[in-house]
Amino acid sequence: MQIILLDKVVNVGNLGDVVKVKDGYARNFLIPSGRARRATASAKAEFEAKRVELEKAAAVKLAECQVLGAKLGGTTIKLTQKAGVDGRLFGSVTNADIAEELVKAGYKVVKSQVRMPNGPIKIVSESAVSVALHTDVVVEVNVSVYGETA
Repeated sequence: MQIILLDKVVNVGNLGDVVKVKDGYARNFLIPSGRARRATASAKAEFEAKRVELEKAAAVKLAECQVLGAKLGGTTIKLTQKAGVDGRLFGSVTNADIAEELVKAGYKVVKSQVRMPNGPIKIVSESAVSVALHTDVVVEVNVSVYGETA
């Protein structure tokens, strides 16, 4: 399916690109989330009319994310979970737990932005996770997990 991208999409293209993607990806994700539109003649003309507005909005969004990324970079989050004597947690620390702590600390982050390359944290340790605030802004956050014995 031919679509016009209304936002930068990783591994697909930039704002304004007309690209061909699989039908399901376009119908189920890109179009409902407002990141793309079918590439019809009328849609192309309408996009060209709104191009300047969309580019300004994208630049403002990127600038806001860069400011937040500068504040957030290098932040250390401390979490306490119940753990056994050997340091293994009863349960795990997930991206939802980290996002919740970041919100408590005053940062506007949702759980889908927290990327944990090694999966959930299951031991008492210090780890680095990345937070993708924008497709171009990814910052590292340190997570310290402390154990409390049951």
